[in-house]
Amino acid sequence: MKRIVIAALLSVLLATPAAAEKLTVMLDWFVNPDHGPLFVALERGEFSKRGLDVELIAPADPNDPPKLVAAGRGDVAISYQPQLHLQVDAGLPLKRVGTLVATPLSSLVVLADGPVKSIADLKGRKVGFSVGGFEDALLGAMLEKHGLTLDDVELVNVNFSLSPSLMSGQVAAVIGAYRNFELNQMDIEGRPGRAFYLEEEGIPAYDELIIVAKSDNTDNPQIAAFLAAVEAGTQYLINHPDAAWELFIKGRKDLDDELNRRAWRDTIPRFALRPAALDAGRYQRFAEFLKARGMIKTIPPVESYAVEVR
Repeated sequence: MKRIVIAALLSVLLATPAAAEKLTVMLDWFVNPDHGPLFVALERGEFSKRGLDVELIAPADPNDPPKLVAAGRGDVAISYQPQLHLQVDAGLPLKRVGTLVATPLSSLVVLADGPVKSIADLKGRKVGFSVGGFEDALLGAMLEKHGLTLDDVELVNVNFSLSPSLMSGQVAAVIGAYRNFELNQMDIEGRPGRAFYLEEEGIPAYDELIIVAKSDNTDNPQIAAFLAAVEAGTQYLINHPDAAWELFIKGRKDLDDELNRRAWRDTIPRFALRPAALDAGRYQRFAEFLKARGMIKTIPPVESYAVEVR
């Protein structure tokens, strides 16, 4: 009888699914098509089938997510490779564990019919930014190529309002405007923009959106499971872009507009097909660039701030 009871208990325990592990993901910005693989993975159950209960949180301030993760107030954050170099140099305990968007998106944008025809025309003008610490650093490099420095412009923190601040005339240019978003937004509004691309202005190519975790948490098996789910979401998105779009806007009908449809189309070729894969050479080259420009004090070993989670 005792054996029967024990066998029955074991069968119940084995049949009961393990409770999903909570994983908090701090987004870099308000929800937009750059986050497509995350939401496709969520809606297709890729996280839950790997035992994860994932919460995707948009920040009140785009500067906050890496700092919150470094402080243990979030599991992973969506951030930017240039920002990671600067924050690690400042002592933040962060490591890159994955890549979401594998090409630069950021650019310097001006009005197509405005007074700024070249970067040199920015002298004495206002430039808007949203994420301090790396957008102004990249702007400085672009200005120097054209005989200017950051002292020649006035930086204005416009937070989320990049294209509105440009179209309203609050600023003459915005740094950090995404070529897949702000340019489309301005075109729809009837105020076309023109972009100066960072990688065409002497700045090494880099991963635009990366996934960072606290340095002592990169061995957490939840992170490996999360990256596997993101890869599955990306594969589905690439193979079925229209069906993936419907999943992205499911329960988020405010995203179903012309701007986001255009941004979705323009972003698809830029997603990292292997989110966990690491191009160490790319990180080394960018660190050398930052060090040469005095933006970071030292060039640490890549493995000290970027890892390939297996």
